[in-house]
Amino acid sequence: MLSQLYINHVAVISEATIEFEGGLNVFTGETGAGKTILIHAINAVLGERVSRDLIRTGESRAVITALFTDLSNAAQEALVQAGYPAEDASVLIYREISADGKSNCKIDGRPATASILKSISEYLLNIHGQHDNQQLLSSQKHVAFIDSFGELEDLAGRCRAAYHRYMDVRRELEDIQTDEAEKARRIDLLHYQIGEIEAANLQPDEEDELKSQRKMIQNSLRITQALGGSASLLDGEGESQGIIDQLGELVANMSEAAEYLDAARPTADRLTEISYEFEGFASDIHSLLDNLDCDPSQLDEIERRLDTIYSLKKKYGATIAQILAYHEKACNELEQTESSDARAKQLTEQAGRLLEEAASLADELFQKREAAASGFIKTVQDELTFLDMPSVKLSVRHQKKPLSADGIDDLELFISTNVGEDAKSLAKIASGGELSRIMLSIKNVLAAKDDIGTLIFDEVDTGVSGHAARKIGQKLAQVAANRQVIVVTHLAQVASFANRHLLISKSTHDGRTFTAITPLGREQRIRELARMTGGDDASKIALKHAEEMLADAGN
Repeated sequence: MLSQLYINHVAVISEATIEFEGGLNVFTGETGAGKTILIHAINAVLGERVSRDLIRTGESRAVITALFTDLSNAAQEALVQAGYPAEDASVLIYREISADGKSNCKIDGRPATASILKSISEYLLNIHGQHDNQQLLSSQKHVAFIDSFGELEDLAGRCRAAYHRYMDVRRELEDIQTDEAEKARRIDLLHYQIGEIEAANLQPDEEDELKSQRKMIQNSLRITQALGGSASLLDGEGESQGIIDQLGELVANMSEAAEYLDAARPTADRLTEISYEFEGFASDIHSLLDNLDCDPSQLDEIERRLDTIYSLKKKYGATIAQILAYHEKACNELEQTESSDARAKQLTEQAGRLLEEAASLADELFQKREAAASGFIKTVQDELTFLDMPSVKLSVRHQKKPLSADGIDDLELFISTNVGEDAKSLAKIASGGELSRIMLSIKNVLAAKDDIGTLIFDEVDTGVSGHAARKIGQKLAQVAANRQVIVVTHLAQVASFANRHLLISKSTHDGRTFTAITPLGREQRIRELARMTGGDDASKIALKHAEEMLADAGN
């Protein structure tokens, strides 16, 4: 259950620490005092998307923490799965919202994300707000109510998965079963493209090699002149000595000097090594000249080959590697297209099996929803009778529809508000007060199917007054006998049943608005109940009535 909620700089709440108890916790206060802010704060600490507008004016951040104790096994397992095992069956959740739009979340002091908070929130509490009544206006939600009541979510999930598998296969089959003339044209095109690429017999590094050869042939004269000049410098030409001969004389002179001067020996040895290197240079240059193949007649062939490669690159890819990749892709497509008849037969058989599986699951789901709907209607009807709606008869229209992801169920809740009247769509004839009590009844019925420790009702009594309001209070107290219930209400009849009554009040000083949350003792409760029924200037009669209301609720 939610044991403590700390709020700092949230809207009109400067700072507040709220202690909760088991049983029925009720918040009351004048309109605009900040009751709805509490619901926003709880939503925020559990990972819901929030606006920076939630931060109190003039502050840089808002902080909310929530302490949950006596966690259910399901909640503890959810925390373990999220990587935050709970100690002593309790967990402290922290969320900070900054004015710059950033959010900081922690679970038991360890960093977390808003999505993690949201994933575990469904195991901690369930919030029913005023707008939740609109769920009753959607027949899609009606199916979800029946599935939850009958614990059919797993079967519905398997039916949905089978239907999606069937649709995936059917889409692939439709892609294969294209127009035969179009398929023939595609096969011809693929044959041509594959043949064109294969005829070129491309090699991965061929283009670079061809460009290198072209460059060499186009500059063959310069290459020959440069190599020949280098050879002449080394070997000499005519009567002039070359570098090698001059180096030979230099080596001989230094070697002779080294015979008599030890200090000249290193230089003589180094010059000897250099002379050997220059002899090697000469040998390499002569080899290049001997092997130089610069046949100008090859240039035309090289240009034609490069033109072929350029033409293919314009069609199939910017590089030879991309052209070859396109070739492989085209071969695969051709193989699949030419064998599409066999694949189509295979897919047809597979689609038939999947459709049969989905239809079988949908039929099983229809039968179980039929049985669950009967029990659901009876159980909710008992709740409605208790809530002073004995003349209201709830029923379900359940018929078959074409197979879809959610089965073959065309299911919608119907209502008859008066004896003798035909049942009509709930969305068309239920009033606001009726919707509130019907939704409360459904929430109570479905709550019995889970072990969520805390239920929160935000003005669930909208549109209700008098004896019906008292019945709502009594029903909430019954629910609170087995779990924690937190209620925001404007009705004294509901508030009188509280185990813990908290007053939200607003005041203004120093040019700022402040909201305070105060636990009420018995005398304070009497005055608050009197205010709720008779206004701020509660008369003795109003106070007496409030006291009797409180005593009657206690009994």
